[in-house]
Amino acid sequence: MAKPFQVWVFGKKGCDKCAVLNQRLDKLLADERWSAFEKTYWDVETQEGIVAFCEAECVNPQRIPAFLVARLNETSGVYEPVPAPCPGNSEPPNGHARLYSCLGMQTDYSRAGGGVITPKMIAAILQEAVSANFPDIHHGRDVHATKQWAKTFSG
Repeated sequence: MAKPFQVWVFGKKGCDKCAVLNQRLDKLLADERWSAFEKTYWDVETQEGIVAFCEAECVNPQRIPAFLVARLNETSGVYEPVPAPCPGNSEPPNGHARLYSCLGMQTDYSRAGGGVITPKMIAAILQEAVSANFPDIHHGRDVHATKQWAKTFSG
């Protein structure tokens, strides 16, 4: 059975910060508290990954690694990015790393951000997702259709 949430991670091979984000997410998601989540990794240097990245429409390519939370629409069977409850909110613990339009984070390489997405920051986003009220999510992204589309054009 599909889990209610997916965490879409955008990264690339050879990126140390991407590996750290994946490890931190794997460790957090192994905890029973976060059993409603599964991780989907998108390598932005592949066709599938760049298509998913572009369809997300919310991450600055210079701020990878990044992740967003998607929720399963039980009617359509499609995972849809969770809208940010307060677009543009830069309050701690997530500061300027927070995505503007979707619930998630991107790496803040400024001096204040230090280029680090901490476990505390990740957990705060996951908690927001499970605590949110979902009256209408309308950004539909079909992960499986995206993968199929990318395979079609991989020649």
